[in-house]
Amino acid sequence: MNISLRMAMMMSAVFGALSLGYAVYGLVSLGEIADATQASDARGFIGFWAFLGSIAMGLGLLAWWIERAQRKAARAERVSPGPK
Repeated sequence: MNISLRMAMMMSAVFGALSLGYAVYGLVSLGEIADATQASDARGFIGFWAFLGSIAMGLGLLAWWIERAQRKAARAERVSPGPK
C-alpha cells in the first residue's frame, strides 16, 4: 500500500491533533485526581500522549516540506528543462 505525501500530512495532522487533544484532556482532568499515585501515573500518560502528538506533527511538517520541495523541483524542471 502506497501512501502519498499529502495523505501522510493529513493522517499525521489528524493523529497529532487527537493525541494532543487527549493530552490536554488529561491535563484538565488532573485536578480531579486525589490519589498521589494516580496523579503521577496520569502525568506520565499526559507526557506520553503529548510526545506522540509532537512526533506526529513533526512528521507531518517533514512530509509537507518534502512535498513542497518536490513541487518546486518539478516546477523548475518544467520552466527550464535544461540542455538536450
